[in-house]
Amino acid sequence: MGENEGTIRVLQITTQMVRGGLETFLMNLYRNIDRDRVQFDFLVHRQAPGDYDEEIRSLGGKIFIVPRQNPFDPGYFKAVRKFFSEHREYRIAHAHLDCMSALPLSCARKEGVPVRIAHSHNAAQTKDLKLPLKLMCMRKIPREATELLSCGKAAGDFMFGGAPYQVIPNAIDTEQFLFQKELREKARKELGFSEEELVVGHIGRFMEQKNHPFLLRIFSALLRKRKNSRLLLVGEGPLMEEMKAQAKELGISENCVFTGVREDTPALYQAMDVFCLPSLYEGFPVVMIEAQTAGLPCLISDTVSPECNLTDHVEQLPLHAGEEAWAEKLLSIAGGDRSDGAGKVQSAGYDVRENAKRMQKHYEDLYHSTDL
Repeated sequence: MGENEGTIRVLQITTQMVRGGLETFLMNLYRNIDRDRVQFDFLVHRQAPGDYDEEIRSLGGKIFIVPRQNPFDPGYFKAVRKFFSEHREYRIAHAHLDCMSALPLSCARKEGVPVRIAHSHNAAQTKDLKLPLKLMCMRKIPREATELLSCGKAAGDFMFGGAPYQVIPNAIDTEQFLFQKELREKARKELGFSEEELVVGHIGRFMEQKNHPFLLRIFSALLRKRKNSRLLLVGEGPLMEEMKAQAKELGISENCVFTGVREDTPALYQAMDVFCLPSLYEGFPVVMIEAQTAGLPCLISDTVSPECNLTDHVEQLPLHAGEEAWAEKLLSIAGGDRSDGAGKVQSAGYDVRENAKRMQKHYEDLYHSTDL
């Protein structure tokens, strides 16, 4: 598919196609567009293979590698400009690098790419030594992009500084995440969970944004209140080994399950009893849509936008409330009827089939506008 003469090839610019939120959003779109009409290719900034690379190639996509983003490295800009000068077929470049999207889009502009999209996926950034640099680059985005998109209002307001943008929902294939009692029983058995155990779930990369140290302290507090509990941690990342060591220090490692990256996340949601997301910041997390579709009650930090509450089964607490308050709240909301999640998510407009049609038309309209 995607090899017809009239196929529009859209270049998606990312860091690496790992199993993160924005990458999963992109793959959900990619699987559901008509690839004879719109085909995705990917410009990535890491040499290491990504989790989705094999599937991308099986769907007809190409993957190109450039150096890591560095606004002080002339070699970076030279490499990206060289790419665009050698690939004139791309009239749409769609960047998903948050604050750093201005860098490749500036190269695209200088090489004459007419449609340059910046897509915001986060409503804040980690407060570290790189923050001033990121904010400097972020302010350049509206000058380098011709189109601004966001996963939600909070992310758009943060990233684009008052410039007009369009919200594109982080839609999912809701049918994959429908609650099924039989699948829940099978998944819990495979993971070694008894039906009596309370399973707190979290899916996310082990990075500072996701606030795993606090999550482990929450679970430690919960375990003191209910001993037959487990913490299911899905994902990998640079802080994973550090978090395993912290779990051991807290004396909870025997009750924690670190799965690494998994392809069967729909089944893992079934195994959970409650979902916990104490992130320092988010845009519109895909995991929240998935968890709610699976009918899970969710507890999230007040730094996550309340716009992700699609089912009325989402509770928020401030991070400063402390682990004891978070543990109490998790215990109070766990359980209950899980059958009504998918319908509410679909009604809110977060099913990928309709969203893929709209995004495909948007690409086609943008592409044909360049003929004028």
